[in-house]
Amino acid sequence: MRVNKKYSCLPAEEKGIHIINIRAIEDIGYDQHESTLLNSLSKNPDADCKYGLYFRDGKRKVDYILVYHYKKSSAGKALARRAQHNDASLRSTKQDQPLPGKGVQLEMGESEPHLDYHEDDKRFRREEYEGNLVEAGLELERDEDTKIHGIGFVKIHAPWNVLCREAEFLKLKMPTKKVYQINQTHGLLKKINSVIQKITEPIQPKVAEHKPQTVKRLSYPFSREKQHLFDLSDKDSFFDSKTRSTIVYEILKRTTCTKAKYSMGITSLLANGVYSAAYPLHDGDYEGENVEPNDRKLLCEEWASYGVFYKYQPIDLVRKYFGEKIGLYFAWLGVYTQMLIPASIVGIIVFLYGCATVDENIPSMEMCDQRNNITMCPLCDKTCSYWKMSSACATARASHLFDNPATVFFSVFMALWAATFMEHWKRKQMRLNYRWDLTGFEEEEDHPRAEYEAKVLEKSLRKEHKHKETDKEKLTWKDRFPAYLTNFVGIIFMVGLTFAIVFGVIIYRISTAAALAISSTPSGRSSVRVTVTATAVIINLVVIIILDEVYGCIARWLTQIEVPKTDKNFEERLIFKAFLLKFVNAYTPIFYVAFFKGRFVGRPGDYVYIFHSFRMEECAPGGCLMELCIQLSIIMLGKQLIQNNLFEIGIPKMKKFIRYLKLKRRRSLDHEEHMKKKQRYEVDYNLEPFAGLTPEYMEMIIQFGFVTLFVASFPLAPLFALLNNIIEIRLDAKKFVTELRRPVAVRAKDIGIWYNILRGIGKLAVIINAFVISFTSDFIPRLVYLYMYSENGTMHGFVNHTLSSFNVSDFQAGTAPNDPLDLGYEVQICRYKDYREPPWSENKYDISKDFWAVLAARLAFVIVFQNLVMFMSEFVDWIIPDIPKDISQQIHKEKVLMVEVFMREEQGKLQMLETWKDKDKRKGENCNNHSPRLSRSRSGSLSSCHSYPLDV
Repeated sequence: MRVNKKYSCLPAEEKGIHIINIRAIEDIGYDQHESTLLNSLSKNPDADCKYGLYFRDGKRKVDYILVYHYKKSSAGKALARRAQHNDASLRSTKQDQPLPGKGVQLEMGESEPHLDYHEDDKRFRREEYEGNLVEAGLELERDEDTKIHGIGFVKIHAPWNVLCREAEFLKLKMPTKKVYQINQTHGLLKKINSVIQKITEPIQPKVAEHKPQTVKRLSYPFSREKQHLFDLSDKDSFFDSKTRSTIVYEILKRTTCTKAKYSMGITSLLANGVYSAAYPLHDGDYEGENVEPNDRKLLCEEWASYGVFYKYQPIDLVRKYFGEKIGLYFAWLGVYTQMLIPASIVGIIVFLYGCATVDENIPSMEMCDQRNNITMCPLCDKTCSYWKMSSACATARASHLFDNPATVFFSVFMALWAATFMEHWKRKQMRLNYRWDLTGFEEEEDHPRAEYEAKVLEKSLRKEHKHKETDKEKLTWKDRFPAYLTNFVGIIFMVGLTFAIVFGVIIYRISTAAALAISSTPSGRSSVRVTVTATAVIINLVVIIILDEVYGCIARWLTQIEVPKTDKNFEERLIFKAFLLKFVNAYTPIFYVAFFKGRFVGRPGDYVYIFHSFRMEECAPGGCLMELCIQLSIIMLGKQLIQNNLFEIGIPKMKKFIRYLKLKRRRSLDHEEHMKKKQRYEVDYNLEPFAGLTPEYMEMIIQFGFVTLFVASFPLAPLFALLNNIIEIRLDAKKFVTELRRPVAVRAKDIGIWYNILRGIGKLAVIINAFVISFTSDFIPRLVYLYMYSENGTMHGFVNHTLSSFNVSDFQAGTAPNDPLDLGYEVQICRYKDYREPPWSENKYDISKDFWAVLAARLAFVIVFQNLVMFMSEFVDWIIPDIPKDISQQIHKEKVLMVEVFMREEQGKLQMLETWKDKDKRKGENCNNHSPRLSRSRSGSLSSCHSYPLDV
């Protein structure tokens, strides 16, 4: 009868007792009149169980849901409902009691064509697995009478004794009765903190968890032997819904069904389609008039709303609802967004400095001065003609906005900013670990994945078939060698594909520039460079977005064929592959413009050709930095706008609309089911499953690369990242609260491998910015000219110094312009940007000494800049402690208090023992005085005189 209490066999409609088993009622002493009375007084059972949040008794909370598909014809519904009740009552006396619903399927199997073998196999596995869950102490309740036709739900409840047992196994830290005072600041710091609290009060979320606390409960790993230490006055709320679902999930992972030598946990059962879904429930609805207050509704109002974009995030409430791992992601995203504020302000100042000094920039003024009358060599063969340098005036002036002395300062600032951000996050992480009782937490090895178990089983079966003795099998590198080889070849192919696409875009740029140059209109010829650059960047953007999705799928497939043992190993390998492919995909076009474009052009009369017909691209007279800025800004903003925001908003909305249409079609088929209100687990089933945090982290890490790697060319990158992240936080929050099933809470004390990736990008950013300033911009050539070649200590004559001369009679046959008189006069000498000897020199067109002087200065700058900034970053890392001083003091205080608690407990035990010994001694003396015979045989029979149970 114990198992019957754990299962409810009747569908929701039968709880109203308008369909009743008369025989069963007579057996328990009721007659028909009493059943009529019960029927008239019955309540809505769905309201009693809060529409799926509780079992039908309205007392036991639903901690987890298992979903499965079953085949059931609409003609047998009434028979199924009656058979369900009869079968449960008939089988209640058997030792191996089935779950409600099994009898229905068996009886239907007799009256209808037999289901296929796979359906029977799935049903048998479910029966065994659910029976094992009952043996593990969980309580189950089945519901097949739902609005979603063909879908069955198994509700799982963990009773108190199971929660205590598993909390002890998992070493969950729970708050004890001991409360202690948190150290408070004094004097000037206290006044400053109070002023800051008053100023920031309007931007604080209105949740209890976010208020500053002055006291904290001492936490200790839960132990059933030490339950007296914990505050168990309200057992229903001692383990919150997040903890309960985590405990149930741990039981589901380690519980197996072993029929036909096939050991399967919940991950294997889901992978093999035995169950279609498994998830914990949300706390309730988040919108509506009569919605009861719950954490989900509070999160929706104070966190997942665009109207509160200016407020801090209620991180403690996020952690309470979703768990530590998701809480740490949003905490990291919040810290990153806050740190972007000073970077954005400095970036705006640098940009404004460029705007203010553009009219004072001598090189751009010389380029725009038409009196200089500098004639430039053609940009392409035959179709392109000579052109005036003054026609590139707009590009030169725009280049100064980003290529000025303040850019160098901003690069140094951003390198230090990255180091400070990492240190600030480490300190914030330690504060959260202390607040969330994660100090001392160590992640244990996870259960093997379903695919790994299947591979090991396949290997052991092969060995058994060969009649070999087998120990416990595991996959070795030999088993994985084909997968490793496929990974290596696949990644090399994908990287090669990215390079090939970038090369294709280069060919497009060269051919389009030549085609547009044929245009007879002067305005068309003057805008060739801008048109080609803009269209090529848009093509790059579209390709990057498409390949991002393709590479994500390929990275997952490559990781799956490796068959990692645990989910943690799988996630780390997936992150590494996805990051490598997406990094190459996003940054290859930018690397080309920054470091390769214009480097291998050659010179007039001896150009470098691709396929013997396409001439390599040249940089503009003002340098390639402006084009790098255009490339970086369009790709960054396009990815953020289209991929991160439009896809995240549009695709979920589209999926939701498709699900709505499907449900509408089903409802039209069954009007009776349409009239019922949906249960909580039915509503959550229609939500999107949680796919992990990897996509969320990945888009932020790629953005972090845009902000730090090439920030010397685009000082406004932090500003656009800040604006995107303000929207991104609320967008992700809304997705987690309203559009996704509730994920299983996972404990974590840090952000894992992502921290190492961030540090790597920070180090790489120093090197890349050093090369951008030194080789892409004109900063070093200007310094060399100013201090080595300038006659009057100014920048006058710099443009002429950077240009070399070419005699047009030295053109190769078939490469001279078709229209040499396009400018209205015959050209004898044209200029091109390079450091080469003039045509009247003995070694004409050879590289000049100026080139080597500038190259030496560039390399020296790279070495000095890199070492100086690295040293400053390491100094910041060293000077800022990883653990805040007040947190280290509080952790030490907790340890001392915990020792005091146990010392008092031990002293109490010793005093109790001494008291009992004294009582025993006095009782023994009294016993000896009354019975001399007993005193002679004291050692053998004294214990029979008085015995006291001792339970210490």
